[in-house]
Amino acid sequence: MDAPSPHFYDPRRGEEPVRLDRLILDGRPFEPERTNCFTIHWIESGSGQFWADATRFEFQPNSLLFFVPYQHVRLVPWQAVQGTSIRFHANFLCVETFHAEVGCSGILFNDPHGIPIVSLSDQERPDILHQVARLRDEQTRQQLAFREVMLAELKVLLILATRVKTSGKPAGPSGGTGPQHPVVLQFRELIEQHYRELHSPSDYAERLHVSAKTLGRIVRETLGTTPMELIRSRILTHVKWQLLHTLRSVKEIAREVGFHDELYFSRVFRKATGCSPRFFREFETEIRGGSNLSMLSSEASIPNSSDKADSAL
Repeated sequence: MDAPSPHFYDPRRGEEPVRLDRLILDGRPFEPERTNCFTIHWIESGSGQFWADATRFEFQPNSLLFFVPYQHVRLVPWQAVQGTSIRFHANFLCVETFHAEVGCSGILFNDPHGIPIVSLSDQERPDILHQVARLRDEQTRQQLAFREVMLAELKVLLILATRVKTSGKPAGPSGGTGPQHPVVLQFRELIEQHYRELHSPSDYAERLHVSAKTLGRIVRETLGTTPMELIRSRILTHVKWQLLHTLRSVKEIAREVGFHDELYFSRVFRKATGCSPRFFREFETEIRGGSNLSMLSSEASIPNSSDKADSAL
């Protein structure tokens, strides 16, 4: 098994499963090390652009940025940035199960077709500032049952962010979940139906009755990414779910999503996550105490972003 990165949460080292740190960027590009935690960057001031894997977005002050475990992230500030980074592992709050309570999978973190930004109005900003301050206070003081209090405060933060994200703000590269181009909506539906066997954007363009070039332009203008990245992200979401929550072999999972060469599949997975499929499964299962294997599901579903907040976050 690969050696764990020092930036990976590991309870065997006595680490806390949630951590808040000040985020201060002086204008130079910043590439945080990959982590096995979910990450929220609360941008209080400053602006710039960031890459989540190969997809580029712009951010402004009063924004929340959301990143999933093992994701490659790069931030390029246009001006000095100040804010807070919140990282938490599934041992603290499992996004994959939290959606059954109030919604936490599909809108903020796990939608490969969506935009990982929540932009706040002047009226919405104080509520987020309040929740971040309460989390920071609990982390600093560490009074009786502070972990339980932080969990409750984090859930409130995610609920508030989901309410904003599903409030009908316009869509675009800077965030929002409003109406999208009809071709993008149809493309998303087709990916859900065919991501296991169709991996080429041209296959989808043919079914949409547009050229591959036109499909690429529409996806780029609407979501700030490429058709290939959307397809690959959906495949990886399914693969990671299978590795975490089933005992199926890597070879079997690879074949299910159209990879008949296990070594090539492993290279694709490593490029996307920074580790091998085997390490991903064994390390996460070990530090979760096997609790991830109690979840029975045949696939990782991606809720429709138009669903209500109590069914998908």
